[in-house]
Amino acid sequence: MTMTIEPADADAAGPSTRPIAVVLDRLQRALDAIPPDRSHWRHFGGTYLRTTRAVGETVDRAGFEDPDWVERWDVAFADLYLKAVTDPAHASRPWRLALAAPADLPPLRHVLLGINAHVNDDLPRALLAVIDDDDVADPVLMARRRRDHERIDGVLAARVGSEDGEFVDRTALDRVLGPLNRRAGRRFLAEARAKVWHNTQQLQLARLAGPDAYRRRLGELEVLSAAKVADLLAPGQVVLRLAVAGFGVTLPPP
Repeated sequence: MTMTIEPADADAAGPSTRPIAVVLDRLQRALDAIPPDRSHWRHFGGTYLRTTRAVGETVDRAGFEDPDWVERWDVAFADLYLKAVTDPAHASRPWRLALAAPADLPPLRHVLLGINAHVNDDLPRALLAVIDDDDVADPVLMARRRRDHERIDGVLAARVGSEDGEFVDRTALDRVLGPLNRRAGRRFLAEARAKVWHNTQQLQLARLAGPDAYRRRLGELEVLSAAKVADLLAPGQVVLRLAVAGFGVTLPPP
């Protein structure tokens, strides 16, 4: 099944519209276009929209060293999600598994499946889309890129409590464990994103080695991210388990 999204009206937006505002418009259109029989896709889609809005607000508050770069990264990152949700049949395996998951899973599980596909598999690809070989050769610039990458951890951590409140059908046990789950969520998100930076560096080395090496490493990352789905679907308190076992995936040395 493919999903059609009407394109954003670039003329109406105007030439001064910030890229992240265009991304927010595209994400909202994608959310609105989700058909009723796929309404469970809204759990991650809504979370992603709200998180992207928070990143935009941080840009507006001058919360990043290189806001233009953050916005370019945000566009590349969103493109990967939008391609997956509009054409699931041709999406990466982590996205196919996430989008094909049973509709009656708890909302949190759908969000975690989306985070796995979008952070563990998509994010290193998006970072490399806005980091070229010349950037990598400049250690001062790369240190700035990494600091801005890490600043987004703070945005995500600040969103954990609000996102927890979005799940209105939580069980009594979920509510009791809420504070612990929120601390665990902040911990595993930071852990996963630290591994993302490692994986980005590994993919960059492969990119320098040539297209075949790069494709192989991308394939390895996709396999590792798809394998994480079993952990996310296992019974029990998944957030607490992830805080102990880890959420991210790590590309081994080639």
